[in-house]
Amino acid sequence: MIFAVTIGPLNISSGDMFTVLLSQVGLANADSVSTVKTGVIENIRMPRAVLGFLVGAALGSAGAAMQGFFRNPLADPGLIGVSTGGALAAVAVIVLGGSLLAPVLEPLGAFALPLIAFLGSLGAVALIYQVSLIEGRVIVATMLLAGVAAIALAFSGFGYLTFLADDTQLRDLTFWTLGSLGGAIWDRVLPAALLMGISIIGLMTLARPMNCLLLGEADASTLGVNVEAVKRRAAFLTALGVGAATAVCGVVGFIGLVVPHLVRLMTGPDHRYVLPGSALLGAALILFSDLVARLAVAPAELPLGVVTAAIGAPFFFWLLIKDKRQGMYG
Repeated sequence: MIFAVTIGPLNISSGDMFTVLLSQVGLANADSVSTVKTGVIENIRMPRAVLGFLVGAALGSAGAAMQGFFRNPLADPGLIGVSTGGALAAVAVIVLGGSLLAPVLEPLGAFALPLIAFLGSLGAVALIYQVSLIEGRVIVATMLLAGVAAIALAFSGFGYLTFLADDTQLRDLTFWTLGSLGGAIWDRVLPAALLMGISIIGLMTLARPMNCLLLGEADASTLGVNVEAVKRRAAFLTALGVGAATAVCGVVGFIGLVVPHLVRLMTGPDHRYVLPGSALLGAALILFSDLVARLAVAPAELPLGVVTAAIGAPFFFWLLIKDKRQGMYG
């Protein structure tokens, strides 16, 4: 986060950053910092860094929860359509929010976009779970195929809404669907931060039940775990975090896939470490990717999803090759 705030076209020292931040709570005097730097820190870099931290933490912990929930290393909010469901709902708000959906959205105020995106993600989770549930057991191959179908259906919706969008909305949607932290302002960050915070903290409380689920649902029930209740809570909290993250920064892929694997390599499978570790590493990876996106083609800016896909896609290929050699699918 320090690098995210201090590095950019306008270089800011860490001392200036801390001076400005401490001045907000009356512990320092920011008169020694130029007005330009103070404005950049308070209104541009800091909300962007906070948003990046929260989005990465939400996607990382959601990915770890889904992999524990489905007991499969390939489960990821982006790959099985959860992110796309939230994105479709958010795009509908952007395109139709001023007309068809206005009566529904006006009472929600600043929470409209994250809440509608959450409902879109929750709907995708419910649909995919029900389709892949056969005789009380989730079939992973069916889950992945259902995810592909959900993504295809969502992209059909994207196409229709793009056709309806005006020129201004179209420019916003093109960049938004590839992911970006560029629109981070405090009025957008704070409502989504509340929802993502609930998701992240709530998933942490499921660490012990998820450890029991690693033994299988029958053994988990024997140990006193209400398996169905844990599944419902995990699905709800995952949809809440992913939907809110998607609403504020668009579709950012592969964080939920890559990060939990890297954490497990360091900590083992214990979710008491995997969940918080995935949140922290996810936050770090998003902030690093955003830094690359801002600096790689400066003064222009790459979409965040382009950078995370460049990191995540090779890792996904490596994972498939490794699992193939181990005979997981054979």
